[in-house]
Amino acid sequence: MPWWIRPLVASLLPGALYWARREERRIVREGRPLTEQERRDARGVGVRVPEWVRVLPVPRVPLPGGMLGQAWVTWASGPGVVAGMALGYGIYVDVSAVGSRHLLAHELAHVAQYERLGGVKPFMRRYLEECLWAGYHAADLELEAVELATRVCR
Repeated sequence: MPWWIRPLVASLLPGALYWARREERRIVREGRPLTEQERRDARGVGVRVPEWVRVLPVPRVPLPGGMLGQAWVTWASGPGVVAGMALGYGIYVDVSAVGSRHLLAHELAHVAQYERLGGVKPFMRRYLEECLWAGYHAADLELEAVELATRVCR
């Protein structure tokens, strides 16, 4: 990993954490619980406490930090609509993707990663490092989420 990634992540992390925790609280407050099938999928991808997960459909998945956040997401994942985002136990889903079992399973895999890594801060640190180093599509946490979602949806 290049020397500049860790200092860059350290500078981005406080703002990212503030935003992620605020958005997670919103999703948990306003979102719906998982259905029985979704709880089975959550367990299938490794979520320990699927009863705590909430899903909030939104017209557009919010991005952190205005233009800086949008530039980051575009750079990391490419142009287009962000269809889903897991933030701790909260999951945003774009209304155009509601009903996509694979998308929700993918985001649930990220919830399992949050749990396994010890919460929002360790997840965000690792996620940012991986995306900056390898790129969004080659980041280990993303590849794992793709694999788990594909397996559980078979």
